Amino acid sequence: MGCALRTRVASVAALVGPFLVASVLAPVRTDLSNTNMALVLVVVVVTVAAVGHRIAGAVAALSAAVWFDFFLTVPYERFTMSRTDDMETAALLLVVGLVVSQLAARARRLELVTVTDADHLRRIHETADLARSIGSADVVVEHVRRQLIELLGLRGCRFEYGTLLGQPPRLEQDGTVVVGRRPWDVGTSGWPEAEIELRAYGNGHYFGRFMLDPAPGPMPALKARLVAVTLADQAGAALDTAGLANGRART
Repeated sequence: MGCALRTRVASVAALVGPFLVASVLAPVRTDLSNTNMALVLVVVVVTVAAVGHRIAGAVAALSAAVWFDFFLTVPYERFTMSRTDDMETAALLLVVGLVVSQLAARARRLELVTVTDADHLRRIHETADLARSIGSADVVVEHVRRQLIELLGLRGCRFEYGTLLGQPPRLEQDGTVVVGRRPWDVGTSGWPEAEIELRAYGNGHYFGRFMLDPAPGPMPALKARLVAVTLADQAGAALDTAGLANGRART
């Protein structure tokens, strides 16, 4: 499929896809939880972003939130929500849809398989939910730290606020690893034998880094590493929000 045709298909799918899926879910909406139906729509958003581009993914996320409201929340078939839980789920659908669409577009640019694994989506969704509901950025950072240990099979992980001391190996935004300024062949060599930094940025501001202590064994798949980068970005966004409220005390 040519680039121009792919873009047109993705643009149409961004508008129509969430509508069709939400309307298919409508007859069974009383049998499924709103969270599960929202996750189905997130997969649609990811698919659109994987085929198209970031803008298509963002449009699909907006479309998914709108049709989730119309078809799947009370009162049905009206653009009105009467329950706080539905409003929160719709907001999370939009936020998570935007986040994973960026991740999917990044993966597609690298000609990689996009992230549609349910466990990966759950981690991103839980972190977004926590960031929305908890006022403390430190809680979000600690949550992400534990998620990184599980996701990447680490021996340990710690977060360093603000510092950039030393030149440890670094997990980059595209999921690759660099040592010094040179790419590290993770496929052949696995993790470097040292702590690896994963930097946390929010709104362009550097807030700190997760120091990853890798365990012996196979290198985590690129999909998992891209999800790890997204989780670190979510921690950075939480720290940015807290920094704005407190005069950026930790920048």
